Amino acid sequence: MLIDQIRKLSDKLFQETICNRRHIHSNPELSFKEYNTQKFILQYLNKNRIKNNKITNTGVYGYIEGNKSIKNNKNILLRADMDALPINELNNVKYKSQNNGIMHACGHDVHVASLLTTLKIINNLKDNFSGTVRFVFQPGEEKYPGGASKIVKSAIFKKTKFDYVLGQHVFPFLDAGSVGFKLGKYMASSDEIYITIKGVGGHAATPHLNIDPIIIGSHIIIGLQQIISRNNDPRVPSVLSFGTFHASGSNNVIPSIVTIEGTFRTFNEKWRYEAHNIMKKMVNGIAKSMGGNCNFIIKKGYPLLVNDIEFTNSVMSIAKQYLGNNKVEEIDIWMGSEDFAFYTQNIKGCFYRLGTRNTKKNIIYPVHTPFFDIDENALNIGAGLMAYIAITKLMNNQSLSICN
Repeated sequence: MLIDQIRKLSDKLFQETICNRRHIHSNPELSFKEYNTQKFILQYLNKNRIKNNKITNTGVYGYIEGNKSIKNNKNILLRADMDALPINELNNVKYKSQNNGIMHACGHDVHVASLLTTLKIINNLKDNFSGTVRFVFQPGEEKYPGGASKIVKSAIFKKTKFDYVLGQHVFPFLDAGSVGFKLGKYMASSDEIYITIKGVGGHAATPHLNIDPIIIGSHIIIGLQQIISRNNDPRVPSVLSFGTFHASGSNNVIPSIVTIEGTFRTFNEKWRYEAHNIMKKMVNGIAKSMGGNCNFIIKKGYPLLVNDIEFTNSVMSIAKQYLGNNKVEEIDIWMGSEDFAFYTQNIKGCFYRLGTRNTKKNIIYPVHTPFFDIDENALNIGAGLMAYIAITKLMNNQSLSICN
């Protein structure tokens, strides 16, 4: 049976998958600078005679065509992101990052290593299906405008009709051995906020002669929070958070300029843009009323990520076949954002979670922290499950029964 073949191949390649993951983890690269990671991926694909090309400077794209004679023009796209984060790793492991201040703290090393093995499995089983498995190793997920936004605008994507897109992401809130799915709306849109407030600086002992941008900025932050509590429909999850407030004064100096940076996230695209306009009016109004000037910029980020319900239901059914019902969980919405959402705007997509937690090994830390790591047993599931989903979808060429 196909499922047994994939499990055996995944087991056989397990140590190779671990080795690839550790190599990538030890050699992390920041967004849109993944040159050595790209080189490593290309070497692996060429060694295994898997067709590939470079895409968007540091990305990799390719495909595997099924050999089965039954006519099938279906295309399924598999995606892994490649970039690391500007974090100094504090784990004491043999495969610790060798690039100071850069770390695979979001598990993209896991995604790349898993997909490489997935493709090797599929390439070994291409006599079992017709249709085409396409893949992309995508740069720059961690940095706006997001590598996916560039990929979907590429010539390859404009001339190819994709029926499905599949992505997986590490999830330290699930035990290794399990996977998680969310039907429909799953991850929030995200936008970056930049505010520059100009006042009139001077001695702190003569505030009446100054226009204090710190006071203006404080009122702006408090005022903006009322947009969430009083303008937003409370049934729509929304978050407005500020992470920097920079004023270059001192204990007795009122500065002339204050800069503020934050993020806005929500689960409704219409409200998203309405909120942008309300924020702009409020910020400029507060600054003007207090005698200052303000420059308010919102950088449009990633859109709302929506998993296609029918496709995700079918993928969940396939995952239960491969792992068993007790290893497939339905998870809640997530206020984090993902540029995978650019793919799902035009392709039926499923973005699911790969459990990586192991409390007995003290593998419990969240992503984007210097102690993040995974139970490497998750790699076996990450590779085999995606291969089984991709081949099964092409073989069936139809939706499976809906999960209860």
